[in-house]
Amino acid sequence: MTKFLEINGARIAYRVSGSGIPLVLLHSSASSGGQWKSLVDQLGEGFQAMAPDLFGYGASDPWPGDRPLTLADEAEIVTALVGELETPFHLVGHSYGGAVALRVALNNPGRIAKLVLIEPVAFYLLQSGRDAEHDEIAAVADAVERAIGAGDPEGGMAGFVDYWNGDGAWAGSRPDLRQELATRTGKVLGDFGAIGAEAAKLSDYTACEMPTLVLCAEHTRRPTAKIAEMLALTMPNAVHETVPGAGHMSPLTHAAVVNRAIETHLRGR
Repeated sequence: MTKFLEINGARIAYRVSGSGIPLVLLHSSASSGGQWKSLVDQLGEGFQAMAPDLFGYGASDPWPGDRPLTLADEAEIVTALVGELETPFHLVGHSYGGAVALRVALNNPGRIAKLVLIEPVAFYLLQSGRDAEHDEIAAVADAVERAIGAGDPEGGMAGFVDYWNGDGAWAGSRPDLRQELATRTGKVLGDFGAIGAEAAKLSDYTACEMPTLVLCAEHTRRPTAKIAEMLALTMPNAVHETVPGAGHMSPLTHAAVVNRAIETHLRGR
């Protein structure tokens, strides 16, 4: 069932199903809450799953503010979803949703029962001029910005998709999907801006003591692999697991393995 809530004048869509322990699911850039359907179906009963569309994605309105969007603004969506709850909630975030989940965790360390981070794109933890990984992802963001400036949002999205999914992924996708994704290029650039504006330091995450699963694909890109390792070593109760044979979009390409790891962590088996 799709419901809506209002945040700062914007209508935010979220899918809700099941009953039990509250579970918030945060999607990646250029995606929507619908990416979690297979996980929700597998979990079945025992969880009240809530999968919002972040600002500007899916059926949610764009960010309405007169300043650039921040991760804290995205985190307000989670705050609104769980605001009336008296019990702790589980939180899962992939890619950009993982970066939002980290901001939520810092804001609410005592309210999160268990946390799952799937390659969070916390690029602010990489040091400009010192990390080759920082320079690598900065080049991706710059290419998206240049494409938008040149009036070529499709070209910007093509480079973004191929970076995360491998060369030829864009050309091999359906024309209607390419057309739809091209409308999200501006928001992808806004996501990069929100990530870059985050002020948290790696040491801040020592305060996040909730049991945390950090998932990283075997064949992902260097920046997210490094970030996943850094967080797993810093967060007091974190474990790091590898998704064999997968790339950055493992929740979609290797859903069975990823969903099983998430369920095992959440159920405590």
